[in-house]
This record gives sequence, C-alpha cells and structure tokens, in this order.
Amino acid sequence: MKKYILLLLMSCLAFAQQTPASKQTKSILIMGGKAHLGNGEVIENSLISIIDGKIGAIGDARVMKPMKHDVIIDASGKHIYPGFIAPNATLGLVEIDAVRASDDESEMGEFNPHIRSLIAYNTESILVETMRPNGVLLAQITPRGGRISGTSSVVQLDAWNWEDAVIKKDGGIHLYWPRSYSRSGWWAEPGNIEPNKKYDDQLKEVQEFYDNASAYLKSSNSKRDIPYEAMKGIISGEKTLFVHANGEKEIIDAVLFKIKNNIKNMTIVGGYYAFKVADLLKENNISVLLRRVHDLPVLEDEDVNLPYKNAKLLVEKGILVGLENSGDMERMQARNLPFYAGTCAAWGLSKEEALKLITLNTAKILGIDANYGSLESGKSATLFISNGDALDMRTNTITKAFIDGREISLESHQTELYERYKGKYENEKSNK
Repeated sequence: MKKYILLLLMSCLAFAQQTPASKQTKSILIMGGKAHLGNGEVIENSLISIIDGKIGAIGDARVMKPMKHDVIIDASGKHIYPGFIAPNATLGLVEIDAVRASDDESEMGEFNPHIRSLIAYNTESILVETMRPNGVLLAQITPRGGRISGTSSVVQLDAWNWEDAVIKKDGGIHLYWPRSYSRSGWWAEPGNIEPNKKYDDQLKEVQEFYDNASAYLKSSNSKRDIPYEAMKGIISGEKTLFVHANGEKEIIDAVLFKIKNNIKNMTIVGGYYAFKVADLLKENNISVLLRRVHDLPVLEDEDVNLPYKNAKLLVEKGILVGLENSGDMERMQARNLPFYAGTCAAWGLSKEEALKLITLNTAKILGIDANYGSLESGKSATLFISNGDALDMRTNTITKAFIDGREISLESHQTELYERYKGKYENEKSNK
C-alpha cells in the first residue's frame, strides 16, 4: 500500500509548480489596453508603466507621454485587470484528499487561534498553478476545523516557499460560529431541520474562551498560554476576526458578540442570509465574504436565483462585499472565482462593481489594499492581460500575468495536456 501511495505522490510531483519568476530588472510599458482598475473605473486606452515591481504611472494614452522603457507590450484590443484575490482558501494545505500525509488543513481541538496556516502552505501544490491562468494571483490561506481554527495569511501564488509567498502574515483569526439548528438525513434527502439544543452552551464556550484570553493578557501570569496569547491581535484590533456564519440568527449573535467585547474588526464569512440584517452589519462596520455564488439555495422553497442575487442585495445596502469559494471541491474550484463575479454582474451589479468583489473590496477586507486590489500608481504591479472579458469564461484567455512586476508562467498540468493532445490530433490530421 505504501508503495502505491509513494508512486501517487511522485506522479503529482512530476507536474510540480512552474519555477517562480525572477525579480523584475527591466522596466515595462503596457500600451493600448482597456484597463479595468478594480475600483470601479475604466481607462479605455491605457498606458501602464511598471518599474521595480510597482506601477510607476497609469493613465490615458491620449494624454500621457510615455518615457523610454526596456520592454514594450502592445495590449491593443485586450483587457488589463488587477490580480484576482481568493479569500478563505485552503490552497496549498491539501494536495490529495485521500492521502492523509498531504492533508494539513486542520488541527485537533476546538480552540486553536495559535495555529498558523502559513507555515503549512505548500507553494508547489499542483492546484496553485491552476489558479494563475484564470487571473487568480493572490489568496488568503485559511485553516479549517474546530471552533477557532487558527490564523490566516495572504500569499501571492508564484513563490519558492511560504516565506517568499507571504504578503500579510497572520492577519486574521477564524471563528466557526455554532449553528442554531441541525439537519438530519443525507444530502439527497435533507430530512428535518431541528433546533440545536447545545447552541446556547456553545456560545457560552466561545465567550468564556474570549474572557479567559482577555484576562490572561491583562495579567502578569508567569505561566505561558500560547492559545490565549494568539488572541492578542483580536483584542487590540490589530487583526480581523473572521466569523464563519450563514444563518440570520447566527449573524445577529455574532454582531452582538462584537459589540459586547468591543471587537474592532470583524468580517462575516459565508453570510448567506446577511442581506436580512444588512442594516445591522452596516451600522457596525462589518464586511462580508459571500459564500459560493454557483450554488443551490439553502431551503427548497427559496428563490432559486437567490445565490446569484445575494451580492447585489448587500452592495445596495452599502456593505463591503467580497466573494469566497469554500465548500465541496473548493481548492480546484477556486479558479472559477472570476466567473462567480461574472454571474453577480449578470444578476444586477455593473461589470465594474462585480469586479470589485474579487479585487479591491477583498483587498480592503484582508487589509492589503495599500498595495494590492487595484491598478494605481505606487501599488504593486500585480496584474494580467486578457484577450477578452476576464469575468466571462468564454473570453477569459490570459496572455500575460505579473506578480510584483515579475512576469509569471501561465503553464500548468492542464496546458501541458492541451498542447500534447493538440499536437496528437494535428499530426493525425496531417497524415490523412
């Protein structure tokens, strides 16, 4: 058995991530493309100067006079976007679900704020390289399991190791809020929905842990408690508390928890019924990372199109909204993030407002908007060029991509297979 597992792992390693690009040494000028800035604005005929990994200048080609650059890229007729950001992702934490040795997304125990997903992140995961050809260039690597699963970090998806990849280290702690109900039956026959009789006790456990951590941090106890120490950033406001909750009651209780404990930064992750309490979220400055758009409604008597409309309902209420992709087959489906945004555009949002869901809005939620999330002078040159609309799977064909000014490889196992079989059928056709 061990022999077969070893062979399986070796076969995966044979298609390891492409060699990371070297640091930018030559200045680059991208001319003529339609630049979607990620902040709601568009420049129809743009000039973008990239120097030392940063956007040196960006503007309208009709009024800007370009300086001399080492490399000129003609993007006429093409579209330019900031790199898309995948929040609440487990990329690089699991390689093969059936191989336990490659699964490092969760730890034992209920309260693990000290667990750092970053140091488990595998930059050479075969799934990481499949994100880049669709424009997903950044991700928030998030642990799973337990009531408090640990801390997340933001990484760029072209690196030798986690030290090279990290953009924001240990920026958030993830609390999986108790459910107020339980569901019997299996997925094909959901069965009955019943109240969770342990809900109040589970809330008390969460509050008790927070109280104990707060008391510990105020004391001069010589005995070190690492989990309590990890809560310091939440209590001080330096870190964001990401609360995973979908139900209306759960979200309300999470907001009350924020108010009671004077938590400065909170984001609801999932937020399926967040639109029902949008005013409460707005009043308390709470953002939402909205659950997977391409999904069925939670209840069978709901509007079948509710998952598509959800983003619009929240944006109209003034909520800061991003899109996340947790759920079944989440790692391989993370590359579909731009098409989730495209669906939101088809169901009420403008194209540029939908683009913000996976660029600047998410960057703001993750606290990286000073350098990422939009195409602006002085920000990181993390962007890509597409032949067409990147939110449309029919036209999302990326020709070049850059992370911090480094032109990265867009090859993957899939592109290798495409070229292999394309050559096979072309040879067969020519031999007839």
